[in-house]
Amino acid sequence: MSTITAEELSATTLLRFATAGSVDDGKSTLVGRLLHDSKSVLTDQLEAVERVSASRGQEAPDLALLTDGLRAEREQGITIDVAYRYFATPRRRFILADTPGHVQYTRNMVTGASTAELTVILVDARNGVVEQTRRHAAIAALLRVPHVVLAVNKMDLVAYEEQVFARIAEEFTAYASELGVPEITSIPISALAGDNVVEPSANMDWYGGPTFLEHLESVPVAHDLAHCHARLPVQYVIRPQTAEHPDYRGYAGQIAAGTFRVGDSVTVLPSGRTTKVTGIDLLGKPVDTAYTPQSVTLLLADDIDISRGDLLVPSKDAPPTTQDIEATVCHVADQPLTVGHRVLLKHGTRTVKAIVKDIPSRLTLDDLSLHPHPGQLVANDIGRVKIRTAEALPVDSYADSRRTGSFILIDPSDGTTLTAGMVGESFASPEPVKDESDDDGWDF
Repeated sequence: MSTITAEELSATTLLRFATAGSVDDGKSTLVGRLLHDSKSVLTDQLEAVERVSASRGQEAPDLALLTDGLRAEREQGITIDVAYRYFATPRRRFILADTPGHVQYTRNMVTGASTAELTVILVDARNGVVEQTRRHAAIAALLRVPHVVLAVNKMDLVAYEEQVFARIAEEFTAYASELGVPEITSIPISALAGDNVVEPSANMDWYGGPTFLEHLESVPVAHDLAHCHARLPVQYVIRPQTAEHPDYRGYAGQIAAGTFRVGDSVTVLPSGRTTKVTGIDLLGKPVDTAYTPQSVTLLLADDIDISRGDLLVPSKDAPPTTQDIEATVCHVADQPLTVGHRVLLKHGTRTVKAIVKDIPSRLTLDDLSLHPHPGQLVANDIGRVKIRTAEALPVDSYADSRRTGSFILIDPSDGTTLTAGMVGESFASPEPVKDESDDDGWDF
């Protein structure tokens, strides 16, 4: 396995990407091939895969075993849970989420793709675009993943025919474009044989685009959030009260988006109090500028009441605060989410009590139709909800900020995560539904 020096790593960018596709499309084999051919597999890992493959009577190592880590996954030859893998090349560092293909694991794909800047959707060249392909494209659009790669796999089983690839790429691109996916790149591959994964294929001289790894290494990193709305959720208030720092008071957290500079006028939300940034500490050293995703401590001009859960924002670019949130959500828990459900809503570093006021619609991903007033959302459902919170929250639209426009709903009785939410309109917004109950009968 090749090694990369610390200096090389510090000079590279980070890309988070997720894989998705139907069952048996070859996601795990693609990931295994990518890790193997880019020399990102430890010797003992490869030897273990070779032993298991040999015990099954396979002549060549089954590279899918590099990612299918659960016993049930290896026994069934499928992916059940999200498998995260970390690897690097001299050009870029990667965090990869290999997500399941089954319909009942839609919530796992949402989890894996929620922080991704690129989603890889695999298609079996023999089957073309199927229902699950459209479902995964819809989820990528809902989550506003900036880049989508269509990997047409198993080209070796269709004699590497250019027409087969062209037909599938055209159909998928038309569908994904309707959903609003901003960028789609189609690549013909054979994960089993290694064609166009890391090395160019000698069997597809008609294809003049990049290999799969070349595209991953060169795609613009969409998480350039330094130019977005600046947001710093306060994680911790630092007050050493030592002889060396008797009056030090700093507000620590990870910058969710944007850039903060010494001298900036900032507002504390939800209180609305305004002050100025007098200093920024980064890794124990003062700096003049800090940007996402750095973890920093801000020093402010005034001693005002700020605690964990507050949000620091530029005074000229503050989001509205509200107790009424409308959002697109994916329900991830086994227990249903119902109208009247009392929950905890976690937004950034703040958690407040909330009530589900209405579920206006449930989205059918097969044809993007809306089922009005379903009454509840069950596991893997995606729908629209209206939520009333006990306290006002400063929320951005998910379209403007994936970090501060998202939230989760939590069961207050046992802390189980119920639902993942995205504030604002989805790509297929339902018609406004009048809330007959208004505010009657609610505690807040």
